Amino acid sequence: MPIPAAPSRSTAAARHHVRILGRADGPVLVLVHGFGTDQHAWDQLLPAFLPTHRVVLLDQAGAGGFDTSAYDRQRYSTLDGYVADLVEVCEELDLRDVVVVGHSVSSMIAARAALRAPERFARIVMIAPSARYLDDPATGYDGGFSAEDIEELLDSLSRNYLSWTASVGPMIMGNPDRPELGDELTASLRELHPGSARDFARATFLTDSRDLLPQLTTPTLVLQCRDDALACDSAVREVATRLPHATLVPLDASGHAPHLSAPAETARAILTHLTGQP
Repeated sequence: MPIPAAPSRSTAAARHHVRILGRADGPVLVLVHGFGTDQHAWDQLLPAFLPTHRVVLLDQAGAGGFDTSAYDRQRYSTLDGYVADLVEVCEELDLRDVVVVGHSVSSMIAARAALRAPERFARIVMIAPSARYLDDPATGYDGGFSAEDIEELLDSLSRNYLSWTASVGPMIMGNPDRPELGDELTASLRELHPGSARDFARATFLTDSRDLLPQLTTPTLVLQCRDDALACDSAVREVATRLPHATLVPLDASGHAPHLSAPAETARAILTHLTGQP
């Protein structure tokens, strides 16, 4: 199905509240937040990147400073709409040799963008990725969620969004000994419009990107966390196994959002991979 055209009355950078920080002549680092957050999810990593990189931040559809008048439910009913947004931002700003860092589902958005516009992307960093959250009993694939789990999750979101955020925020964040992290993610989830959150959640949990990964020749760093309630160990390993040029690095961080719970370790792992220096 063709992707509906984005509204022409605003530029891609304006629609997605793009900010460009750091060294104007530095290598380009595009940071793409995952479901339930916005570009400020990267704030704790910025001090590590700004001295050496040109950092591009954006808000995905429905999040943060995204232009709500540009929201199109058909466009964002699948991941292809979010992929088109990322490619459009890179084309509009004429970004090349980009290192794109994607968290969670945005790892797959980054992968699809690199397949669509390979001339733009030099490397990918995937933080806590999963190519499919739904189990596939026919192949023995463990995605971490049964069909019943996914149905209940999406139904709960539609029935009572506030209640859903209160339970899902701490679950995604993990780190039960640091409840303030779960509270922060819950608050971030509540900043989303329930309609756009529902669309993004469905696109996230019902998409299977496994067959696309072997086509991706872009060198990719895969960062894996302990006790990740969304991207289970087997799902993350599956991503790394299917990618032709992947480096899998386990972090000593728990939960699904190490850039929030362990920003120093996460930044260090990314910079080590990019520079070859510890």
